[in-house]
Amino acid sequence: MTIKTKPLVLASGSPRRRELLAQLGLSFEVRPSDVDESLDPETAPAQAVETLALRKARAVAAECSEGLVIGSDTVVVIDGEILGKPRDAKEAEAMLRRLAGRTHRVYTGLAVVDAETGACRVGHSVTAVRMSALTDAEIRRYVATGEPMDKAGAYAIQGIGATLIPHIEGDYFTVVGLPLFLLRRFLGEMGVHIL
Repeated sequence: MTIKTKPLVLASGSPRRRELLAQLGLSFEVRPSDVDESLDPETAPAQAVETLALRKARAVAAECSEGLVIGSDTVVVIDGEILGKPRDAKEAEAMLRRLAGRTHRVYTGLAVVDAETGACRVGHSVTAVRMSALTDAEIRRYVATGEPMDKAGAYAIQGIGATLIPHIEGDYFTVVGLPLFLLRRFLGEMGVHIL
């Protein structure tokens, strides 16, 4: 049973993040942030996702008089390079060619900001993901579904993309975009207990 002591606000328009919060039985409001997501290209992945998650949460918290604002950001990293969301189908295909048959890492940053006090918790989670080998035709067919277009690394592990992933090492929800174990800890530290 959820004991809610403060309103929750999700600073994301992601349907996946909304579904995950709803599955936890949490009542929350959705207020997507519209912040600049640019960073120095030399920023380490862990720092990048934490910085962007906090930037999103703080931007929305500044518009709220109360509540805990949840911000999150996810990137895919391979060969030391951060892959965000593809700009078009051609870039999605190129990303999938790089990932196919190899293991990459998914980083998701999480920030929870108290809109009233400014107190915050920030952290990240990392999961290693193995993608199966893919032919060019398979990559084109997957991109044609449209699923890769708004996903970091051009795939969705919770959708058709699940058929491309034979193995992960770490937290599944980090790959989906909201590490629930970290969220439970941060919310608990700020007075909202899921259990």
